[in-house]
Amino acid sequence: MERLQEQYNKQIVKALKDKFGFKNVMQVPKILKVVVNVGVGKIKDDKKRIDLVVEDMAKLTGQAPVKNLSRKSISGFKVRQNQVVGLSVTLRGFKMYSFIDKLVSVALPRVRDFQGISKKGFDGRGNYHLGLREQIVFPEVSAESLENLFGLEISIVTNSMKDEVTYELLKLMKFPFKD
Repeated sequence: MERLQEQYNKQIVKALKDKFGFKNVMQVPKILKVVVNVGVGKIKDDKKRIDLVVEDMAKLTGQAPVKNLSRKSISGFKVRQNQVVGLSVTLRGFKMYSFIDKLVSVALPRVRDFQGISKKGFDGRGNYHLGLREQIVFPEVSAESLENLFGLEISIVTNSMKDEVTYELLKLMKFPFKD
């Protein structure tokens, strides 16, 4: 079992239950899934570079990404119908906890001029969204992929409907929030 998942089961559930007065363990919020998105934007016409981004995302998440296709042509954006416009991965279970652990303990501290993550990333429904400018903060990405820099959007979806409860959950999971 992943160490973050074990910590959640043994310590975090009890702490949240005591703090918010939940009577049942099933009331305690938990992370349902983590969605990692990448927009391919400028490289949408270069199939080789898209394949390199797919490889990098597979290394980061431990799972192959799904290619998101455009639904219709938009000439202003130079996008044709059924053209790859993004990549996404949905992580659940063991891979999700593994990714969150790697994000918090390795990747975020490696971000240049890191002051902590913003509390403004909550959406009002108990979910948190975070953006990273470069994928090179993850240790799996080699220096060879410096020519293929891309940003990541990470969405952490919980079963809590309140931002303050999710904030406390993420704080107990060692997310480095700015105070």
